[in-house]
Amino acid sequence: MSKYTVFIVEDDPMVLEVNKGFLNKMKGFQLIGEAANGREAYEKIIIQQPNLILLDMFLPDMTGMELFLKIRAQRIPSDIIMITAARDAPTVQESLRLGAIDYLIKPFRFDRFEKALLQYKNATKNLLTTTTINQEHIDQWLGLQHDMQELPKGLNNITMEQILSYLTSHRAPITSEQLAQNVGMARVTVRKYLDFLATKGSVHIELKYGTVGRPTKYYSLK
Repeated sequence: MSKYTVFIVEDDPMVLEVNKGFLNKMKGFQLIGEAANGREAYEKIIIQQPNLILLDMFLPDMTGMELFLKIRAQRIPSDIIMITAARDAPTVQESLRLGAIDYLIKPFRFDRFEKALLQYKNATKNLLTTTTINQEHIDQWLGLQHDMQELPKGLNNITMEQILSYLTSHRAPITSEQLAQNVGMARVTVRKYLDFLATKGSVHIELKYGTVGRPTKYYSLK
């Protein structure tokens, strides 16, 4: 999938623009529609069937939960992230019971928005490209983190998750340069993460010798 299609349901024009601005910063996502009320959103979503819906809880004509139920009743194959000021436990719990993949409480920063969409993108990519699902795929979809110690200075969890996600879904040994091209990062950045994983015993390094020059390092998950 080249880009994940996104539909935003938000009645506050200022919040809508903020969410659209955040989305524009994300690679691999495309906004295909927006609506300020439940009825308009439902009619458009039925036709467009986006991959992902960013859904506000408080709408002028119905609640976000009512729209959520209408979408699920039609078995529309869209995943939903709730974006709302509602922070009472019953509302959060009901959203998760219905199948919301994340719940963002307003106001939130870009890094939390980014984390939610990257988690969705990485997990969905694995499910779409894998015929047999294992526990690791399920754990990633549910947002369960890999069991690692605290990362050293200069490394962050979001980048680490992207690299681990690619290594998990592509089991063949790969060079740091090839991996960097596939995840859209600088080779020197990817190399730092791979070397860290190697020191922890999570990644296997295989040396392959050519006709001349230094051997090439190939990395793969153990």
